[in-house]
Amino acid sequence: MGGIAFPLLCDFWPHGTVAKSYGVFREAAGMSERAVFVIDKNGIVRYIDVHDIGEEPDVEQIFEVLDTLK
Repeated sequence: MGGIAFPLLCDFWPHGTVAKSYGVFREAAGMSERAVFVIDKNGIVRYIDVHDIGEEPDVEQIFEVLDTLK
């Protein structure tokens, strides 16, 4: 995803803290769902996309949402 000029978050450590906050952590499995949250500069969640771990998110749709935030 080269060329992105804004921060991205990876929920690596402390393990699952952010995923738990957003309700997408699978406690029994010790991992989160595959989830994308787009949050604007004011901290408002503008897009949520949650899939099972084996499914891929629609990258084009995510970029369309990001374009609306410019």
